Amino acid sequence: MSLHKLRLAAVPITFSSRLFFLKPFPNTLTLGLFSRHLQPHKPLLVRAFSASAAVEDIPATQASDSSARPQWKAAIDFKWIRDNKEAVEINIKNRNSNANLEAVLELYENMVNLQKEVEQLREERNNVAKKMKGKLEPSQRETLVEEGKNLKESLVTLEEDLVKLKDELQHVAQSIPNMTHPDVPVGGEDSSAIRKEVGSPREFSFPIKDHLQLGKDLDLIDFDSAAEVSGSKFFYLKNEAVLLEMALLNWTLSQVMKQGFTPLTTPEIVRSAIVEKCGFQPRGDNTQVYSIDGTDQCLIGTAEIPVGGIHMDSILLESVLPLKYIAFSHCFRTEAGAAGAATKGLYRVHQFNKAEMFVICRPEDSESFHQELIQIEEDLFTSLGLHFKTLDMATADLGAPAYRKFDVEAWMPGLGRFGEISSASNCTDYQSRRLGIRYRPSEPPQTGPKKGKANLPATKFVHTLNATACAIPRMMVCLLENYQQEDGAVVIPEPLRPFMGGIELIKPKLK
Repeated sequence: MSLHKLRLAAVPITFSSRLFFLKPFPNTLTLGLFSRHLQPHKPLLVRAFSASAAVEDIPATQASDSSARPQWKAAIDFKWIRDNKEAVEINIKNRNSNANLEAVLELYENMVNLQKEVEQLREERNNVAKKMKGKLEPSQRETLVEEGKNLKESLVTLEEDLVKLKDELQHVAQSIPNMTHPDVPVGGEDSSAIRKEVGSPREFSFPIKDHLQLGKDLDLIDFDSAAEVSGSKFFYLKNEAVLLEMALLNWTLSQVMKQGFTPLTTPEIVRSAIVEKCGFQPRGDNTQVYSIDGTDQCLIGTAEIPVGGIHMDSILLESVLPLKYIAFSHCFRTEAGAAGAATKGLYRVHQFNKAEMFVICRPEDSESFHQELIQIEEDLFTSLGLHFKTLDMATADLGAPAYRKFDVEAWMPGLGRFGEISSASNCTDYQSRRLGIRYRPSEPPQTGPKKGKANLPATKFVHTLNATACAIPRMMVCLLENYQQEDGAVVIPEPLRPFMGGIELIKPKLK
């Protein structure tokens, strides 16, 4: 996912008549992505990015101009970040993030000081207004009128400066990633820990083919025509491959719905702000997002984005939680920067179909739902007879929203390696505090002299989780390559046969 970069100059930032000097920092400020998980006995690690206690609203912006007014706001607890600077700094380093914590803290200190000046001027203005109500000599009233006028002008200037400073702070602070689950391995992808391994590689007694050759020989996949029509990394599915795609989706939906998930289809064009609020960057040289020129809209790269937006800016009743969705959508990705043999064929394409699980829950339940999601994935892939391993992904391999992420990699014999087919992430409240999804605890109203809303329990941000149930192209790779036969046929796994009209074997076509 792309990182939108902004450099700090070693010069003063001017707001109206005021100068705020920023020290030159070596780091590049980055609007990035996150990924990790919440643990009840480690509340310290997530509080800065939650809606608890005193919170400052922080918007992010898709514009590269840092002076542009942010279009939306997210809650970040700057005081917590300041008080826990060391923990945040270590987290930024472990996640290989370009976030500039020093810049954030300096802007925050400037904002706090300016806020005090504004409040002081407001108090002085109010005092002058009170004096004006009394019996005064003309000269005294004239003096107070002039003083009030000067205070008003100064206050307008300071308030404008404060708005700009808050916008700058909010813009820069978006680079700070979510905190990280304490059990996550520290390091790059090679440091990721194997959580579980299922099955073993199939032994073949004949020369094996990769899915490209199988797709061509069985007349299932046409890359050449798609390249002429749409460009590279597009494809046509044909004949039994179409039935296999439908079977995979319908079987997956039926299995996941048994676990209490509500099926959805989603819009596949969304506003850029929704993409940003979910933690993806829709602009930049290496973005994975297709943007529609002349609009504020994008094509989705995953159903996680439109599903996350369903309950945007809402307060849910605790009694309706958890909300569990299984969403089908087409997905579109630029795959910027992807190249080499590891990306050939169906493994990395611009357009594909996918079923995505999405959970909205109470904060204290997100850890257990993360385990439920990865268990559902493992059960699905075990039922299809795949050899796979589940990885607890290391810190540097996490995107900005996730607190913890599990990846599933399946054996692809034709490619001669494991390939990622699924992931499951707990984003804690990173997305919900941007999307504005809260819930009101089902606590008895407090008794007291106040009536109405003041007696209701305070709202809290929900936690969100997402997990891939079935990404069609990579599942096709696994099934074609693992179930190929010596005569060139491919066996259909037993669970899928009822969804393919009883077809058990994809046979070579008669020439």
